[in-house]
Amino acid sequence: MPSLLEGLSRHTVIVADTGDIDAVERWRPQDATTNPTLILRAASVARYRSLVRAAAQRAGPLDEKLDSLLVAFGVEILRRIPGRVSTEVDARLSFDTQGTIQRARRLVALYEEQGIDRSRVLIKIASTWEGIRAAEVLEAEGIRCNMTLLFSVVQAEAAAAAGATLISPFVGRIYDWHKRAAGSSWDESAHAGVNDPGVRSVREIYARLKGAGCRTQIMGASFRNIGQILALAGCDLLTISPELLEQLASTNGEVARALPLPTPVALQPPTEGQFRWRLNENAMATEKLAEGIRLFAADTRRLESQLS
Repeated sequence: MPSLLEGLSRHTVIVADTGDIDAVERWRPQDATTNPTLILRAASVARYRSLVRAAAQRAGPLDEKLDSLLVAFGVEILRRIPGRVSTEVDARLSFDTQGTIQRARRLVALYEEQGIDRSRVLIKIASTWEGIRAAEVLEAEGIRCNMTLLFSVVQAEAAAAAGATLISPFVGRIYDWHKRAAGSSWDESAHAGVNDPGVRSVREIYARLKGAGCRTQIMGASFRNIGQILALAGCDLLTISPELLEQLASTNGEVARALPLPTPVALQPPTEGQFRWRLNENAMATEKLAEGIRLFAADTRRLESQLS
């Protein structure tokens, strides 16, 4: 009997969610995703210190050294996979459209200096209104974007309308919020599989965008257990941590497609006012978006401390 990982790969593109180059070497996924937290973790490993030193010794201001470090990890990852790597723009620019555009262009230029075609790079941008507007400009220039920190249908609709290549709805963080909000009344068994609030969110987004015929790819992210992953078999892509990849690979079983084929729907892109209001009305999405930006910003500052 095949492993769950083998079965899952028949329905979904497997992506490694890690900055650990050794983990990418082991799993050989199609694509890989990074973020400031994952790069910070990897940068603290002794065998990767040479990448940190090289970036620290680069001439220029600290923000350029930071981008150089992110790209250095990305280049090493791309040497080990056939597909794409996602590299994140500084989260402190999440409400700065022009600043995001400029940093994205610089990240792509750094990759191109290393002989990496821009088609193999996804620039990760927080799914704020300002970030989505930046993605709209970048996509028109041939710079592909991965809209991250996405927790709601309205963020997905706006990103798809802007032509984003890919969106990353965060399953685990949605689950975390609902579990914390429920407190002692939380029933884990009642919120498993397709009843998991994070899984439900991705399924709703998938049905909405695919039903509207959007070309934007949907990649479930931020998983807490393999049950969440298997409940999304059939999603375009799923980005999975090395620990959960290990569990899937070491467990045998059949995996059936879990996502139903969508029914046709019309998609009306939200205006800025509609976007901000609908996001405001969704307490979970509002809180997790703000929290995610703060956490990534904090880890970016820690990376800068290592470089300085």
